[in-house]
Amino acid sequence: MSVTESETQTETKTDTTTAVPTDAPISLTPEAARKVAELRAQEEAPDTLALRVAVRPGGCSGFSYEMFFDTEITDEDVKHTFPVGDGKGEQVVVDPQSAQLLQGATLEFKDGLQGAGFSINNPNATRSCGCGQSFS
Repeated sequence: MSVTESETQTETKTDTTTAVPTDAPISLTPEAARKVAELRAQEEAPDTLALRVAVRPGGCSGFSYEMFFDTEITDEDVKHTFPVGDGKGEQVVVDPQSAQLLQGATLEFKDGLQGAGFSINNPNATRSCGCGQSFS
């Protein structure tokens, strides 16, 4: 399952309520970690999956985010497990090139009257597109 573009938005603000692990290029808020766990549990063979967060060239502003569940984890990937309740936690993997562009970013999940979805607050983004899907 892919986390669709309509569920992902880019924001340039910084979330000060979440401690960013020093060894992780991106952190997850507790709400985002719970939602990732819920979505992963719906997949076939969920115990073999990790959330991959990547930055790819493209979009209106130069780069776009990509998130999906992945089983192909390499030794070069930056890996971090975020706690979820009393469970084993959610593993997030980032390729080394994306890690540079995501350093200090936070993945959030919001569910409210204005809609629900994931957003990435990236302090490295100097501007973002009106579509909320790309940044530079």
